[in-house]
Parts: sequence; C-alpha cells; structure tokens
Amino acid sequence: MMTFQTLDDLDDGQRVLVRLDLNSPVEDGTVQDNRRFDRHAETVKELADRGFEVAVLAHQGRPGRDDFVSLDQHADILADHIDRDVDFVDETYGPQAIHDIADLDSGDVLVLENTRMCDDELPEEDPEVKAQTEFVKTLAGEFDAYINDAYSAAHRSHASLVGFPLVMDAYAGRVMETEYEANTAIAEKEFDGQVTMVVGGTKATDVIDVMTHLDEKVDDFLLGGIAGELFLRAAGHPVGYDIDDANLYDEQWEANSEKIESMLEDHRDQITLAVDLAYEDENDDRAEQAVDDIDEKSVSYLDVGSETLMEYSPIIRESEAVFVKGALGMFEDERFSVGTAGVLEAIADTDCFSVVGGGDTSRAIEMYGMEEDEFGHVSIAGGAYIRALTGAQLVGVEVLQR
Repeated sequence: MMTFQTLDDLDDGQRVLVRLDLNSPVEDGTVQDNRRFDRHAETVKELADRGFEVAVLAHQGRPGRDDFVSLDQHADILADHIDRDVDFVDETYGPQAIHDIADLDSGDVLVLENTRMCDDELPEEDPEVKAQTEFVKTLAGEFDAYINDAYSAAHRSHASLVGFPLVMDAYAGRVMETEYEANTAIAEKEFDGQVTMVVGGTKATDVIDVMTHLDEKVDDFLLGGIAGELFLRAAGHPVGYDIDDANLYDEQWEANSEKIESMLEDHRDQITLAVDLAYEDENDDRAEQAVDDIDEKSVSYLDVGSETLMEYSPIIRESEAVFVKGALGMFEDERFSVGTAGVLEAIADTDCFSVVGGGDTSRAIEMYGMEEDEFGHVSIAGGAYIRALTGAQLVGVEVLQR
C-alpha cells in the first residue's frame, strides 16, 4: 500500500525540484537514448503542462569511469521526449544554477549538472546526515516541493535522493509511483490463481535471495541462466561448472551451494528445472542437449532448450500472475533467445498480471518484436527491483513515506 504523496496531491504552478534517474550507456562520449528517458518524460511533461517551474536533478556514471560525463546531452535527449525546450546549467547548486532557477517561468524545464560531481552526493550516509549538507540546504530554499521519480536509484542513500524529503515537502513522481506499486505487488497483492516467477540471469545470489523470500508467495519458479545451471548441479547433473577462465559458476556455487541444496530439498515441488540446454556447435549453430544425456560439461550452455520452453509456456499460460527476474539465456544473440523471448511471448499472450524486470531482460521485449503494453509492467529498475522482491526497504522510498 502506497503511503507517500504523489503528483495528485500537489497544487499546480509551483517551483519543483525533480530527481530523475537518467543514468545511461555512454559510447565514445555519446549518451545513448533509452527507456529511462521515455518513462521519466511522462513525469516532466505532466509537470510542465500543469505550469510548474521544473528543475531536474540526475546522475551519470561514477567518478573515475568513462561514463562519468556532464548532463548537457541528457538535457537535449529529454527535450526530444517532452517536445519542448529544456535548458541546462553546468552547475548543480552554484551561483549560476541558483540564478537560472530563479529565472524559471511556468512550464520551463532546467537540467542541473550531474549530482555526482558534488562532493556531498556520493557517500552512503544516513538521510539525517545528507539533509544537513550544503548541497541540500542550498537548493531546498529555492523550491516549493521536491519530487523523487528515481525509483531505480532508491536503494542509494545519496544526498539528492534522501536529503530533501527531510527538509521540505516531498512527493513521488509517476515512475516512482508505478514502479513501487508493481514491484511490491508480489508481496502485497492477493492472487486467487497460480503465481509464477521466471528467474535467471547471471547473479545466482540475487535469485536465491528472491526465491527464499518469496517461497510462500510463488507457486512455481521456472529456472534458467547461470542460477538454473547451479540448481541442476545441486540436483545431481554434471553442469553448473566453469570450463574456462570466466569464473561464472564455481565461485557462486561455493557461496550459495548450501542455500541451493536447501531450497531444492524443502521446495522441490515449486521449482521447475530445465530439461535441455542449448550451446554453440562446431558450425557456430545452435544445438541442444537433453540434461539427462549430459555425462560431463564440455561446452558453455547459453540458453535453455526448446523442450524446456515447451514445459514452461503452459505453466505461464495457466498463471494469474507472472513475475520475471533475469534472462534464461544470452538473448542478445538471436540463436540463444529461444528461452527468454519464448517466455515473454507466452506472458504477452496471456491475460495475467505481469511484471518484467531484472537488469537488461526488458530489452528483449523490443528486440524480439513485442510491445510493452502487452505486459502489466516493464520495470526500468535493476538493484531496486531485486531489493523490492527480497522485501528489503528502499531508503529513497522510506524517506518519502515518512
């Protein structure tokens, strides 16, 4: 249940400070447009259309990394998405920034410089500490209200995310509102029918923590990816081992084997494992092998097999709710997209409540010709989505709820 104020509670025409998450891939110095701009544009456009004076806070990269760049390109991309001018100032709370904020008129949008270029922003500290930083105290006095729309960064206790709600009126933007509602649904909603979770990806620890927390909420876990192989290993199959220097399996097995074996022992009837796996043969083609026929792992498995998809799809189609965390294979390569694209297509064809998230998994929707409106919700959050699924509190949400 949402316990924070939203834009519906905010009177029109005020000067507002809006925190977005526009952190994006940067290729050869060029910021790449992506789903985050499209989502956050809905919040910014609504505010501008309602006559608010809007200043935007956002971050990009981390100091020392190649993607740690200015937000000047972000302002141009955002302008394209909201179909109106967006100004930029190369300060976050310096004299020129304060001047440009004071010059805002109704419907204007101004992007302030990368928050992570401020010394006060990055250290993970308590909200009460962040609220007393020069960064927060300087900007707070220039605005009528603060709006946090950056759900995907809400697990970070950074000044721009947790400081302002302690010193001024604070509200959730549309992305924060919809992401929170969808990503907490598995814990807070009651479903009459079957609840299924598709779990995969490369981080087994994330998957195991999610499964452990949701074992009483989910009727069937459909496994793939690296986590799926590790569960097969626990079930006695000779897979889930490293065969090169990639170190994807053995280290994670060592850290999680007891939890995996315990999950299989206690919840075997809730866990559906792959019956076949796909790999690249000597002709660079996709080949598949039944799990029961594997005597020793000698190839890298890059997807679940077609027989596995045939077992997973009916389970999805009979579900009232389906949640996706992570890909079932290396879907970026079309040869190994069968599992990931196949389960997404089954979800899209089913009249069920659905949430798709987990890093890049949602990219497969566009890559393989599906539309986002065929799903209940497509999350743009990564770490925050995992934390929501494991029941962990998000500090950026918590301060809004205060």
